[in-house]
Amino acid sequence: MAAGALAPRPPDSLQELQYTPQNSPPAGGVPPATDLVLGATAGCLACFLTNPLEVVKTRLQLQGELQPPGTYPRPYRGVLRAAVAVCRADGLRGLQKGLAAGLLYQGLMNGVRFYCYSHAEDAGWTGYPGGTVAAGAVAGAVGAIVGSPAYLSISGAFKSIYQQHGVVGLWRGVTGAVPRVAVGSAVQLATFASAKDWVCERQWFRKGSWAAVLAGGMVSGVAVAVTMTPFDVISTRLYNQPVDAGGKGKLYRGFLDCILQISSKEGLLGLYKGIGAVYLRLGPHTVLSLFFWDKLRNMVQH
Repeated sequence: MAAGALAPRPPDSLQELQYTPQNSPPAGGVPPATDLVLGATAGCLACFLTNPLEVVKTRLQLQGELQPPGTYPRPYRGVLRAAVAVCRADGLRGLQKGLAAGLLYQGLMNGVRFYCYSHAEDAGWTGYPGGTVAAGAVAGAVGAIVGSPAYLSISGAFKSIYQQHGVVGLWRGVTGAVPRVAVGSAVQLATFASAKDWVCERQWFRKGSWAAVLAGGMVSGVAVAVTMTPFDVISTRLYNQPVDAGGKGKLYRGFLDCILQISSKEGLLGLYKGIGAVYLRLGPHTVLSLFFWDKLRNMVQH
């Protein structure tokens, strides 16, 4: 997340997508080790299709960094204009910048996240009140820690960062990534099923239909975007800030310092830069991840 696919394991049939109530036993069916591979694959497939929105989101969040509103040029004005600006400057390939790093990050983060959540589900922890939220948050935090180096860089950059800053340098910005993924994972796991049921109760869509799944994902995406965007902005700033010879950030000393600086210099709305792109990415990413996850699990089971 940053964030990445933030959704629980789907059941055996996505055509009848029903999430296990908290007072019911877990569905199971696929070993956690297999879930690790399938979760990583599903996350990568969804990442490939939504990476252009990740590029646009990052540009919007870095625009006017630590500058008061109205005092800096804005080459990126909204999601569509930002996408057009990227294409004009870098061509269509510019919308897939960082795809290799994104795929590596999504594979590591989601693989580990689904693996941990699968263990929690098999152990029955998600059956307790609040268990889904807690399991989602813990699984997301562990996934963020494991995937942090991939979010920072890829290939030759690993060697360069390791030589200059050691192993610790590969986890620069992890203090922003952990709360980002943990919050996003917990909120989505707690809201996706209820949002899907909500649109069906109002008879907007037939229960179990693809339209209901899509609508539920987009409604849930609003809650995730609102709660996750400030953490996403902070994570983006921490990962992308320049560092000194000792590997320390030149702009922010850490998570709290980043919040304070953004709030004081850019206003509270500075923490919500790129929220449109965040929302537009989270909805499709959730639905696509569930779709790919379901098909891959069915292939393994049959």
